[in-house]
Amino acid sequence: MSVQPPGQPSAQPSTKIARQARIKSILGSESVRSQAELAALLAGEGVQVTQATLSRDLVELGAIRVRGVDGGLVYAIRSDGGDRTPRTGLTQEVLDARLAKLCAELLVTAEASGNLVVLRTPPGAANFLALAIDHSILPDVLGTIAGDDTVVLVTREPDGGEEIAARFLTLADPQ
Repeated sequence: MSVQPPGQPSAQPSTKIARQARIKSILGSESVRSQAELAALLAGEGVQVTQATLSRDLVELGAIRVRGVDGGLVYAIRSDGGDRTPRTGLTQEVLDARLAKLCAELLVTAEASGNLVVLRTPPGAANFLALAIDHSILPDVLGTIAGDDTVVLVTREPDGGEEIAARFLTLADPQ
């Protein structure tokens, strides 16, 4: 879920793609039992949607209902990448552990310049690492751009690159 600094307007457009991205984010981080509950969560983020539109969005996203940790049915969306297991209600702890595991396996170098961080990976792994970073909850990171073996992160702070690069190096080698 993206975190907006206090007093800053949302940088998200009100397009179908943006709305569906918010739905995916919500379903990946919270246990949502009904369309009404999902509509209320979206409304809390300033996204107004009708039940019919929400229903179409869930179908287009391939949302399914699975048993949550408490035994009740909740909405889930299949993961990106090779693991297509439906995910719902991922905690910060799970996201951090996944990112640390991927950094340990894929991160070759991390260097910073101002508010940019350049992460190097083996060939073909940059998109996979960037996707994991984008799905993690890192409020200091605005976003990523990935090539074949390079990920560029943009930080919120003008001089935040050094701290983020150090964080990724620590994730890759926690000793």
